Amino acid sequence: QVQLVESGGGLVQPGGSLRLSCAASGSISRLDVMGWYRQAPGKQRELVAQFSSGGSTNYADSVKGRFTISRDNAKNTVYLQMNSLKPEDTAVYYCNRVTVFHQTYWGQGTQVTVSS
Repeated sequence: QVQLVESGGGLVQPGGSLRLSCAASGSISRLDVMGWYRQAPGKQRELVAQFSSGGSTNYADSVKGRFTISRDNAKNTVYLQMNSLKPEDTAVYYCNRVTVFHQTYWGQGTQVTVSS
């Protein structure tokens, strides 16, 4: 069974940085869509950053220039480097995987809180 396990969340002051990790059980295909979503209290889940099946990256406008998605295929892990964090980045962050067979998987989520 495919599992996605996120880690790296926590409490950080505004302007600080965090790096989230998403470790997948089994191999990640380069054709898989891998991404990070977030959900703040009372809001809908939204896309933060994503690798398309072709390998290109997409970012939400609100995080462009601050967040960077990367992957290590040898470790079956996707990362989200978050810099210059703002209070509005506070949310539960979820890892997402969509396979070439259109199977969708979610991690359990990791809390990110940006507060002084």
